[in-house]
Amino acid sequence: MVRLALAFALSPSSVWRSTALAKTSMASVVSVASDGSAYEADPAYPGTAVARMNNARARAKAANLTGEWEEVRRAILWAGGLKDLPNARPGQGYTGHSFNDWNHCDLTCMTGSVAGNQNEGRVEGIARSNLLGPGIALASLQDLGPGGSWSTCIMGCHKEPPQDVAHLQFRSRIAFKLVWCPPGFESFVLVDDDGAFLNAGAPTGKLPPLRERAQNFQAVKGGRYEKEAIAHGSLGTREEQSNLA
Repeated sequence: MVRLALAFALSPSSVWRSTALAKTSMASVVSVASDGSAYEADPAYPGTAVARMNNARARAKAANLTGEWEEVRRAILWAGGLKDLPNARPGQGYTGHSFNDWNHCDLTCMTGSVAGNQNEGRVEGIARSNLLGPGIALASLQDLGPGGSWSTCIMGCHKEPPQDVAHLQFRSRIAFKLVWCPPGFESFVLVDDDGAFLNAGAPTGKLPPLRERAQNFQAVKGGRYEKEAIAHGSLGTREEQSNLA
């Protein structure tokens, strides 16, 4: 556990001074911008839009994740502050791929100052030039809080610390990750940056292809994000859980 601190600006060029207030799993400070407004910041991952991330987690916890997959997926997009734009052009706000394949299953809330960052070789397997900023600006819902949202790639998240797009390209924690649960991959969990449980769903209808759902779990296997998926999956399939209720 680390300290939650409140930082005060002594002058525009001064060094921040922090006072411990409480304990949390994330080191967060409240900083003062040049216009005098206060905002939360994460010293370990300074690209995190902290208030937006916390709001996304609150929405994710409260979301109704039952019903047809496309409706559930829209609820996940909304929870993360993203518009459902299945007909937009890729790179121009298109979110039809979000949570619909194995890889684009991180919901990342980043500050505007890092939204234009490109990979530049940071994440293995990701193109060096992957300008996401314009799409982030077009697809982000502003009612969630300052900053933007995107469904970033989970590739590399099994390492410790995670070596994925959120943590390396944007220097941001994730608000939540969708992980399909073994062995049947009929249900999924949403977990936070530490891998802690937020919510679960067992959608009906046309799900992403089984190979995508299975590969999604393989991508987190061995890391902090597998635990809740394994635990939830061990409870059985949606039909089995219904019979036990």
